[in-house]
Amino acid sequence: MINIQTVGEDIVWVGANDRHISRFENFIPLTAGVSYNSYLLKDEKTILFDTADARVSGQFLENLNAALEGRKLDGLVILHMEPDHCALISEVASAHPGIRLYGSGAALTYLNQFFPGLASFPREVIKEGSILETGRHHIRFTAAPMVHWPEVMMAYDDVNKALFSADAFGTFGAVEGSIFADEHDFENEFHDEARRYYANIVGKYGPQVQAVLKKAGALDIERIYPLHGPVWRKDLNVILDLYQKWSTYTPETDDIAVIYGTLYGHTADAAVRAADLLKQETGKNVIACDASETDVTHLIDAVWKCGKIVIFCPTYNAGIYPPVENFLNDMTALNVQKRVFALAENGTWAPAAAKPMRAKLEQLKNCTILDKVLTFKSVLHDDDALAQFVKAVAEA
Repeated sequence: MINIQTVGEDIVWVGANDRHISRFENFIPLTAGVSYNSYLLKDEKTILFDTADARVSGQFLENLNAALEGRKLDGLVILHMEPDHCALISEVASAHPGIRLYGSGAALTYLNQFFPGLASFPREVIKEGSILETGRHHIRFTAAPMVHWPEVMMAYDDVNKALFSADAFGTFGAVEGSIFADEHDFENEFHDEARRYYANIVGKYGPQVQAVLKKAGALDIERIYPLHGPVWRKDLNVILDLYQKWSTYTPETDDIAVIYGTLYGHTADAAVRAADLLKQETGKNVIACDASETDVTHLIDAVWKCGKIVIFCPTYNAGIYPPVENFLNDMTALNVQKRVFALAENGTWAPAAAKPMRAKLEQLKNCTILDKVLTFKSVLHDDDALAQFVKAVAEA
């Protein structure tokens, strides 16, 4: 069934939703699918901005044909060459012989790697400051390297005052009904998934996002067209303010996260008791997560949300319990900054997890690791020690 939506003057959304995909990039669990956004500009020239994932090829191609209304497609702008947005370039090119392909130098290099059969198609390199005139629209391009691939470009449409933002400002979750954020309850439907998307997909590249935000600040933007999630035409400050926080590694809230590993439940019992006491002591919201049962992408989401992270870890092979170690490694890979960490360790004969955990956390920039460590053997029986630990966390 055709599903196209007008999102601006001469701009039609021709993307598609995948409500059945269970993992993004085959490792990030999804519960509400994802959208793949593509936009068709219908001016004197017809220009398509990106394609979609192969999983939704039928819907996307049907939408594109319906939106073209019999016109030929003159050009395809490749803002991002990741396969969830470029997978259908060959199909589009085959259906529109002679189409001109636009992309950054790196994007066109990747194009050859993915689709060597398109070598004969005319192409044009776009770079910072390049302008594509389509008639009444003038599309100005700006480079956005490492947000979150090196070839990424963004584009600004002067007629709609719209930013085609590639993967920036996106979110997980299929977009049911209207494509516009203001026609959804963004806070309840998309906010958490927007943060999880940012933290796990773009999170490492805070400085690069800051550079893009500065460029965007120089433009008169009234609409944002991301490659995933809803289109923004109102209250742009909501998503822009969130990106300002997230990209500067500023905790979104003063919540506290208690992340724990547990073999037989004893470390979990101690962690949950600590979480309860922290809530009583601080009055803050406290999030408790089992590192074995909670996917690491949700743990990273909690880190981007919370200012303090308390880690309870059993000793395993004289070191860190593997699910907790995986979490610590992910934080290092994503350049987590500006957080307060507190450590608790358990072990029946030789608690030894805190020291290697501290060594990993010391690789993070601008973070505080409390000197106060809670150490216990087998089962936590010392209520005074727990109370002192909680007090140290509360006062940090």
